[in-house]
Amino acid sequence: MAGRRKLLLLLKPFDVYPAVRPSNNALSPLPNPQILNYLDHRRKVHRKAISFCQNILQRKPVDWELMMRNDLSRPICNVDLVVTVGGDGTLLQASHFMDDSVPVLGVNSDPTKAEEVEEFSNKFDATRSTGYLCASTIGNFEQILDEVLEGRSAPSELSRLSIQVNAESLPSYALNDILIAHPCPAAVSRFSFRIKNDAGPCSPIVNCRSSGLRVSTAAGSTAAMLSAGGVKMPILSRDIQYMVREPILPGASSSLMRGFVKPGQSMGTSWFCKEGVIYIDGSHECHQIKHGDTIEISTKAPVLRLSYLSS
Repeated sequence: MAGRRKLLLLLKPFDVYPAVRPSNNALSPLPNPQILNYLDHRRKVHRKAISFCQNILQRKPVDWELMMRNDLSRPICNVDLVVTVGGDGTLLQASHFMDDSVPVLGVNSDPTKAEEVEEFSNKFDATRSTGYLCASTIGNFEQILDEVLEGRSAPSELSRLSIQVNAESLPSYALNDILIAHPCPAAVSRFSFRIKNDAGPCSPIVNCRSSGLRVSTAAGSTAAMLSAGGVKMPILSRDIQYMVREPILPGASSSLMRGFVKPGQSMGTSWFCKEGVIYIDGSHECHQIKHGDTIEISTKAPVLRLSYLSS
């Protein structure tokens, strides 16, 4: 595109790293100074990454605006590129406000350090940001940004999930996954599902009592789905992967408790609990459902154009 580009710089907030202060209560345990130092260092690393990206942008032929991710409330438009600085959570939150007209570039501001995780493994979890969806860190941000701005790097098109409740589309698309479950994690989720074909017969109905239903895209197959025993899918796959969580006495339906939904198919679900929740991309967004509601899940959603570097 000719002329100056318009860019949105979207930031992870600083308050996600809690500032622990000594308590006046003599019975309260003293905070571990190593944990305090670790959290303080994470804040400093994140701030440094933001300043670094800002300095780079000031040298480029772009007009850019800065925004905290929690301030997003309307669809992102009238920009040529979105740059997220944080981790996968920041990029996921941005994706809920994006269609397929604007590409996004993720900068992992605080990558995990293997030696740090090993050093503190017996004291606390020192894992930082995974950044699976982030193409860059401060180490290569300028190089990748130049490739994007100069058109030398085309974005990858990632599938997203479209969700309809009672034939009404929800406003957000899931980039990673959705979980349909009772709001109480100890309660049983009762539902049925079947696979529908755009042109052809539907599969038999599968009735379930379980801890819920998880459905993921290819991008989300490396997250909770993989942790639960699912399969890592090629990042550009258009398939949907599903898994019934902790099914109760599935009997002859055991083989149907997990599987794939192909392009041209969708997953139709009926909910049979008094209450339920559809969680979109973790806890980022949720929608209440009730007994008798129907949910249809498919990849009939705009793709997300992501500047992506495979590992």
